[in-house]
Amino acid sequence: MPHTNPRFISRLTRNTLALILAGGRGSRLKHLTAWRSKPAVPFGGKFRIIDFPLSNCINSGIRRIGVLTQYKAHSLILHIQKGWGFLRGEFGEFVELWPAQQRVAETAWYAGTADAVFQNLDIIRDHDPDYILVLAGDHIYKMDYGAMIAYHVETGADMTVGCLEVEVDRAREFGVMSVDEEGRVCRFAEKPENPETIPGSSDRCLASMGIYVFNKGFLFEQLYKDADTSTSSHDFGKDIIPAVINLYRVMAHTFRDPKSGEQAYWRDVGTLDAFWEANLELIGITPPLNLYDKNWPIWTYQEQLPPAKFVFDDEDRRGMAVDSMVSGGCVISGATVRHSLLFSSVRVNSYAYVADSVILPDVDIGRNCTIRNAVLDRYCQVPEGTVIGMDPEADRKAGFYVSEGGITLVTPEMLGQEANHVR
Repeated sequence: MPHTNPRFISRLTRNTLALILAGGRGSRLKHLTAWRSKPAVPFGGKFRIIDFPLSNCINSGIRRIGVLTQYKAHSLILHIQKGWGFLRGEFGEFVELWPAQQRVAETAWYAGTADAVFQNLDIIRDHDPDYILVLAGDHIYKMDYGAMIAYHVETGADMTVGCLEVEVDRAREFGVMSVDEEGRVCRFAEKPENPETIPGSSDRCLASMGIYVFNKGFLFEQLYKDADTSTSSHDFGKDIIPAVINLYRVMAHTFRDPKSGEQAYWRDVGTLDAFWEANLELIGITPPLNLYDKNWPIWTYQEQLPPAKFVFDDEDRRGMAVDSMVSGGCVISGATVRHSLLFSSVRVNSYAYVADSVILPDVDIGRNCTIRNAVLDRYCQVPEGTVIGMDPEADRKAGFYVSEGGITLVTPEMLGQEANHVR
């Protein structure tokens, strides 16, 4: 049985250094990542994606965290500086920003996930952890990493891979593992055309979450080997895992809800459709992700804003929002909002109608606008009478982006506006 003694787990988490890989562009999010990295994309009304792995670390008792940045990191860096500076350095706690610094060669940016860690081995060595937890910075989930680290230690693993069960059709997007009866990884295929299913199931596969626990010495040894391999792409999934599974003890830790034992909530909001859907899921009566959970809060930079305000109550000009989430600083002025999520400081002016949409911070929607099935990026100033999301072809002609699922994305640039590029 896994060791569940809290003192045992807290000792392990204190000796763990978490590395959050937050340098990805997230190109499938199209124009949402034109001026920000994927981990900096706003999510859930007041958060950014990076807040979820960071909060998981803090809630798990891991208070030594390095955030590795690369692509268009300015807004991400500002967010972490403003919202994540509360840890006490004199207690050995920190969230450090590690920009790509070409440590290995003057022309070498990060070539892959493993190379990103390799290029920072000098910093890792200085912090001298017993265990290193490598996390992706661009997924939405709540997870106690302490349980995974305890499992890693108790099973005598050199490396442990966090995994979840996914349908066969989705498995082609992941690294897929096969395990033996004790949970040891015996085969691994990165984004296979014909993924191997879980024994006893014809439609489920075991997929890597991109979360890894390493013993420090083992990680150093493997990264040096990988760096010396000229044919490697220097990626954990493509190169490191296949190279070690037959020679070392690599274990799989399945991510489940600790209460129900069922598959826990996890979302990769890597496409516009997935981003729109995951945000609107939060509006439901019992959403799959509970942002109101006081036992596992999601921390973020909290700008001081007044409460949301709804004004005018005339028959044809009533400020109202139904089946929606409306953040602080918003003003719904004689407009109607239905089944939508409004981030901070959004203004919707009189006679406008917004439905089934995700409106990012600091957007101003003019009078008599109609907006459906849309994502509006930060700082959009939507002119009076604009219609968005009613006719995909008209949206494309207007210069907006329409996704495969029919969601319209609008940015300030598409509206011909000079916008603040620090988003």
